[in-house]
Amino acid sequence: MRTVKSTQRHGPAEGTDGTALELLVHGVGGTTPQEMLDDPRTVRITGDDIAAVFRRADDADAERRPAGGREGPVPEAYVWCNLTSGNSTRALWLLLLPFMVVNLAHWMRPTAHGRRRAVRLYGLLVRLAGLSLTVLLVAAACEVALDLAAWQCAGTRACAERHSWLGFLSPGTSDGGWWSTPGRRLALAALVPAALTGLLWFLALRTWSAYESQQPMT
Repeated sequence: MRTVKSTQRHGPAEGTDGTALELLVHGVGGTTPQEMLDDPRTVRITGDDIAAVFRRADDADAERRPAGGREGPVPEAYVWCNLTSGNSTRALWLLLLPFMVVNLAHWMRPTAHGRRRAVRLYGLLVRLAGLSLTVLLVAAACEVALDLAAWQCAGTRACAERHSWLGFLSPGTSDGGWWSTPGRRLALAALVPAALTGLLWFLALRTWSAYESQQPMT
């Protein structure tokens, strides 16, 4: 299948100094950055082994060199083919999908020219939306793990017998085992929302360090 290139040009606004960029995005064929940039010498500017932006080696420090001797914008190749391949753990990234929408809302905020107060209010509302999503997700995990599983099901002999993996938490099926007291059951079940919070933190930290921490061109 032939790969189709999608090209976007980004340049400095009129009357300002900056480096113009040309973004090249490959299609489903997974073209290499060397082919996209027509140069065997490429360097990775940002990203990781999953998705990254590349430049020609000669353009790696284009921002620190005068643009007078260069014709046209600096080409950059965005390589994303590894996003669609890998093991089954890639499905965990779906947990970040609602937060991705909030991030999009943040980056789509209007400019602050003459509307600084409105823009600040917009940013505050977006952050509150992100916080509410986090609280909602953790509260749902608490409801399932602490209330439904540890408190209700493990506290009922019939339910614990139907779900043998909860047997050690039930006073009726474990003969009064150490984990069968209500406080210890809830403390153990609290590890589920704690682990979910840790997983969200890990995924968010990885995406931030690999992609979002990259400063935009000015």
